[in-house]
Amino acid sequence: MSDSPITHSKTVNSEPFLRARMPELDSIRGIAVLLVLFYHGFGFAYGLSGLRGIGRLFVAATLGGWVGVNLFFVLSGFLITGILLDTKARADYYKRFYFRRALRILPLYYAVLCLLVVLTRAGLINRHVSWAFLGLSSIYMANVTELFGIPMQYGVLWSLGVEEHFYLFWPIAVRLLSRRGIAIAGTIICIMCTSLRSLSYVLGGQAGAGYTWLVADGLAMGAVLASLIRGPLGTRAGIRNVMWAAFASSVFLFAVGTPFGILSARHFLGMALRPIAINLFFVGIISMALRLGTCPWKTILNLAPLRFVGDISYCVYLIHMLVFELVDHVLARLNPSLPPGREHIAVMALRFFAAASFTIGLAALSRRYFENPFLRLKARFDNGVDVSTSRSSKLIGQIPSPAEDLQTALEIAR
Repeated sequence: MSDSPITHSKTVNSEPFLRARMPELDSIRGIAVLLVLFYHGFGFAYGLSGLRGIGRLFVAATLGGWVGVNLFFVLSGFLITGILLDTKARADYYKRFYFRRALRILPLYYAVLCLLVVLTRAGLINRHVSWAFLGLSSIYMANVTELFGIPMQYGVLWSLGVEEHFYLFWPIAVRLLSRRGIAIAGTIICIMCTSLRSLSYVLGGQAGAGYTWLVADGLAMGAVLASLIRGPLGTRAGIRNVMWAAFASSVFLFAVGTPFGILSARHFLGMALRPIAINLFFVGIISMALRLGTCPWKTILNLAPLRFVGDISYCVYLIHMLVFELVDHVLARLNPSLPPGREHIAVMALRFFAAASFTIGLAALSRRYFENPFLRLKARFDNGVDVSTSRSSKLIGQIPSPAEDLQTALEIAR
């Protein structure tokens, strides 16, 4: 197959960047979901009011954890586009991709929707979720419910809507376009998203909403990286150049834009260009991870705890907000005199430790006993050349991990 990663992505030691196992990307995925977990557990939930000293500094450090979703988007665009590029010559290209995506995404997603119904109707979490919201979410429109007059009622679902729209339409583009055409298309999407955010801001619209047409540039940047690494830039020197170009562009945008409000979503420049700067930074991070994963320093990112969390990140992301609210309910029942978390860092830490531990434990059980049986069915579509996976299968089974879910690339059929 032309543009093969085995041909174009060699290191100086003839080890390809895109390998049968890329544990460094599992670690990156683990970092992404931990950023979101700490953000929702501290900064998002409580803010900085009443905090002082080290506690205030720690909570302040979690306030930027929302960028973990941007990292997920860039990583997903990179890996899913890689899967599509490396299988586009297959006769069962569409059937294989969509069935494998469905087996990875749908069972757990609909199980979580059912869990959302049970917990809210039983009064175990303090949240109202309407049937209208659930209906739109069931067809992956959670990120656009407000266009139908229905408020967002479970926030983490919006990004799944964006991902599914990408999964639905991007395979068609990859099938029809060349590798270079994919890079051009991804660049055009970045320009369009930036322009639409700018236009929405000027017109007084919701420029910061999670509508697909406003946030797809993260996925598009990952797609551009996937196409570049399969061309002449897929060498160690080429990836280094991509990495430094991405970092330099990101730093430049932040440096030039900071006096004019790029760090704040309340300003025009921040709304328009901040996502671009963040996504470029993560393109650099992924490029750097690929280089580290093929050099003697690979152990820096090949960390078992991070890879473990990365493997179960899909479930962690979907359920963590429910678990936080469930822990709030249980703690209030067990100790009604317990002070609220706001202004009390010890209570915040207790809540976070309980919720994070339960979330990770439940996600590990889900992966082993609920998700893996569905994932094993994916082998039915592996009777030809597949794409390799970045996974730590020895940790919790031998099934490709979620990215495919947000991270699988290049899987050679066993």
